[in-house]
Amino acid sequence: MSNIFIVGHGRSGKDTLGDIFVKELGLKFMSSSQFLCDQAVYPILKDKYGYKTSVECYERRHEEGIRKQWFDIITAYNKPDRTRLATALFNEYDMYVGIRNQEELHACKEKGLVDLVIWVDSSERLPDEATDSMTVTIEDADIVITNNESLELFEYKGKRLAEKLKVNL
Repeated sequence: MSNIFIVGHGRSGKDTLGDIFVKELGLKFMSSSQFLCDQAVYPILKDKYGYKTSVECYERRHEEGIRKQWFDIITAYNKPDRTRLATALFNEYDMYVGIRNQEELHACKEKGLVDLVIWVDSSERLPDEATDSMTVTIEDADIVITNNESLELFEYKGKRLAEKLKVNL
């Protein structure tokens, strides 16, 4: 197993789980949004919002109205090949953290790029993201890990999951 997708709504803890897997399993990742920011998103949004750097663009990605624009830009980047971003990420990393488009995830599954999909669920502490910027659902995942309590408990769960995954790596 090497191609792991970590999915969930914005700020659910996907990057935190990715960081746990880096430490516990020796895997590598970069947030898909960060990976594509310089190449595709920042050049399109910098003048519209007056961003001075791609770092500023990335840091403001959760703001209302901007999230959908990120989704649309990444969707356009992945046309006509819906696996384009996943293929590029997996050339350098072991995990795709943050895929938001269900059609892209399904195309990755059809192409054999998916070994495991993990959903990070934070539905008891955060509202779900709008479907105009997130079409992947909990039903698309093989495993669900909840992140509705403390960070310490989530880290404990993440480490336990990593222990179980070691067998398959």
